[in-house]
Amino acid sequence: MLLNNYETIYILKPDVTDSVNLSLVNYYKSLLKEKGAINIVVQHRGRRHLSYNILHYYDGIYVQMNYQASGELVQSLEKSMRFNDSIIRYLTTRQDAIQSINIY
Repeated sequence: MLLNNYETIYILKPDVTDSVNLSLVNYYKSLLKEKGAINIVVQHRGRRHLSYNILHYYDGIYVQMNYQASGELVQSLEKSMRFNDSIIRYLTTRQDAIQSINIY
């Protein structure tokens, strides 16, 4: 099976507690693992001011996940995020493999 490199960034509501934040991170990490994703790296980007108002929120808590997975897994991950009330935005992008360039 072909696995692509993906990066998913999601924004939590600013009033989400640390325990809810941690449980969401663990939930999505375990969801990725059980569906076959590998090399999962989660980074907390912290609270940041939003460029524009989203659902009457002016800032949010950013979480970034990098992983290797299939396209079907990304669809189920995004579907799960779509129905989560604590998440106000999410975006998944496919990262192309970085090729090394030798310059002499």
